[in-house]
Amino acid sequence: MLFSDILGQKHIKAHLTKSVDHGRIPHAQLFVGPEGSGTLPMAIAYAQYILCGNSNGENTSGNSACNTKFNAIAHPDLHFAFPVTTSQKVKSKPVSSFYLEEWRKLLKEQPYGNLFDWYKFLGVDNKQGQIGVDEAQEIVKALTLKSYEGGYKVMLIWMAEKMNTACANKLLKLIEEPPDKTIFLLIAEEEEQLINTIRSRCQVLHFPPLSQDDIRDALITKYSLEIAVATKIANEANGNFNKACDLVYRDSEDIQFESWFIFWVRSAFKAKGNKSAILDLISWSEDIAKTGRETQKQFLNFCLDFFRQALLLNYKAPTLVYYQPKTEGFKLENFAPYIHGNNIMDISNELQDAIYHIERNGNSKIILTDLSIKLTRLLHKKES
Repeated sequence: MLFSDILGQKHIKAHLTKSVDHGRIPHAQLFVGPEGSGTLPMAIAYAQYILCGNSNGENTSGNSACNTKFNAIAHPDLHFAFPVTTSQKVKSKPVSSFYLEEWRKLLKEQPYGNLFDWYKFLGVDNKQGQIGVDEAQEIVKALTLKSYEGGYKVMLIWMAEKMNTACANKLLKLIEEPPDKTIFLLIAEEEEQLINTIRSRCQVLHFPPLSQDDIRDALITKYSLEIAVATKIANEANGNFNKACDLVYRDSEDIQFESWFIFWVRSAFKAKGNKSAILDLISWSEDIAKTGRETQKQFLNFCLDFFRQALLLNYKAPTLVYYQPKTEGFKLENFAPYIHGNNIMDISNELQDAIYHIERNGNSKIILTDLSIKLTRLLHKKES
């Protein structure tokens, strides 16, 4: 993977390549960045730069056979670990090595993809994946072997915050004192979800969201869009290239989420003293509960963002508002006055509590119904 193919992040590219050129490669690094910022493709390009002996800031001048293996994402000294779960293909004790074919396909088609995209690739978006203790055993086993080409070995752990406690504890000693010429590259979106003992053993590198200009230029190059269209999509993507690509094809899950959200808030607003609207909310909760837990969590995070956008518009900060509703008859400026300083924290807390309980396998129908009833009260709360 070429550094030139990775959008923006020039200062990070320069930092990583210079550290290799000067022989200063930390044995454990944590790349932290929001979805669509390029942490995964950057980590792969960095691993290629190290393993293939490339120089001058690009992956073209080193071992050509090694670079060819990386183009196929099949280098024997590059190991992957990522969240997995049982599926039609793997009935028990799932580990990443069972899903390498699907993983390579994701990297070729959606290198900026998120966890939700990955679960859709596996056909398990109704389940929650994790990096478990079986994976930790596979990692230990892989890194005890000698390097295939006699140089470095790289273990890339994507969505490292999905490591469960047993896995993290088993890897602590290995990350702190890895075998000679062994490098750990951990990638996370939510740094605070990693246990402190893992974070403290890694050199942390933070990735900012991509600039609107970088996303716009990439959309024009990749999809041959007009400048005006690409600019609009880049603004709505809010630094997330994965979302921008989805919006080009109108394949973003946000389109479905918006439909669910608008029905929800309209029903919640009407429910005060209206029994039929309460029934609508219960029916809505049942429908959402039938989707997978990852879909539910993704949707509730979308709701959080939507409420924040309404708050920003209400408080006269339109330059920070990037979301543009596509549902006919719904205008964000008409909804915004109902979201204010006297209810936003309560709404946010209730949504985050719902995400927490769903993540821990609570009954989704009860959680969502409870959340809906609370929303009917919060939407009618007056601004003090």
